[in-house]
Amino acid sequence: MPKVKIDKELLKKAKTHAASVGYSSVEEFVSHIIEKEIQKVEEPDSEEEVKKRLRGLGYIS
Repeated sequence: MPKVKIDKELLKKAKTHAASVGYSSVEEFVSHIIEKEIQKVEEPDSEEEVKKRLRGLGYIS
């Protein structure tokens, strides 16, 4: 399995948080966070979100 280096203090916080919310390991916690972030980027915007952005830019009223 590939390894990622992170700051010691951040790892300590991640371990504490992972344990407090019920993850079986810090690896599971970190994997879940990464999956959620990737999903945000990969999900297409809804039509309503696109309209809201276009209104904000002044393209539609």
